Amino acid sequence: MTDPLEALPVRLAAHTDETRRALVAPDSFKGTIAAADVAAAIARGVRAAGSTAVELPVADGGEGTMDVLVRALGGELHTVVASDPLGRQVQASWALLTDGRTAVVEAAQASGLGLVGRTERGPATAWAASTRGTGELIAAAVAAGAERVLVTVGGSATTDGGAGALEALAEVDVGDVAIDVLCDVTTSFEQAPAVFAPQKGADASTVAQLERRLTALAATFARDPRDEPMTGAAGGLAGGLWAQHGARLVSGAAYVLDALGFDGLARSTTLVVTGEGRLDLQTRQGKIVGEIARRCRGIGVPCHAVVGRNKLAPHERDEIGIAAITEAGTIAALEAAGTALGRRGAG
Repeated sequence: MTDPLEALPVRLAAHTDETRRALVAPDSFKGTIAAADVAAAIARGVRAAGSTAVELPVADGGEGTMDVLVRALGGELHTVVASDPLGRQVQASWALLTDGRTAVVEAAQASGLGLVGRTERGPATAWAASTRGTGELIAAAVAAGAERVLVTVGGSATTDGGAGALEALAEVDVGDVAIDVLCDVTTSFEQAPAVFAPQKGADASTVAQLERRLTALAATFARDPRDEPMTGAAGGLAGGLWAQHGARLVSGAAYVLDALGFDGLARSTTLVVTGEGRLDLQTRQGKIVGEIARRCRGIGVPCHAVVGRNKLAPHERDEIGIAAITEAGTIAALEAAGTALGRRGAG
């Protein structure tokens, strides 16, 4: 199947002049600085050093992916009223890209952990949190004419196996719309409670209950999502869409980089600067950095990372293929890091 995004022009691809020296491609610093702002700050530093830079904010399929795709590919945001994780009404957005056929639904918009206050989080909330709002956004996109929906699933408050979203979709006619789920983890369906529910407020007893619930739910699906990689994303939302709607599950990081034409842009640079809020292999943080470093190694261009906090040991950094890591948690520090890297790129 031809990917519909191949037909969409990447607006940043126009910057192909031979003077370009640095490609600045960071993810967001989750909860603090948006990817576009991180890229802009580093790029200002690069330019202050007398080098040149192209800003290419990226994402891994989690929160912020919709904005990254719309910024690069063009599109229009549509805001609707949807259910939040606890059933309250919330304003949430989805995007229709410039082809008029491809929509982007970000699960965090309606089902995100950020919609649940810190004082609200606990075992009862972890059990009750529903993906219904994400299903409502998918339904809204289909009603507006979308033939393919890209669902980005990181940052959810839920571990309902997608039951809420599936319930919402069952109430409308979504026809044969194609669904691609951009996943930020490889966790399988049955592993989701143990891996993710504690950070959403679940205690050990609730984790066990959630595991039993997902087991019972899997038995009702058209196909069994257990033991399938990536089906545990967003507390099993990916698995529910895969099992009941034939969704295609893909690596969010790889999908976004391909959609943005990252490889072609990187080939004509002196260095690539990536980054995100935290690098830590133990907590699976740093997925987009790892994917970019791997691609840079294949292309033969140095990859530098600017991050809020680095938890990688030197040997882990070398294994990933990052030339150097700089910690910078503020806009001013990001600019300073860009200046230092710009001096290297101008040499």
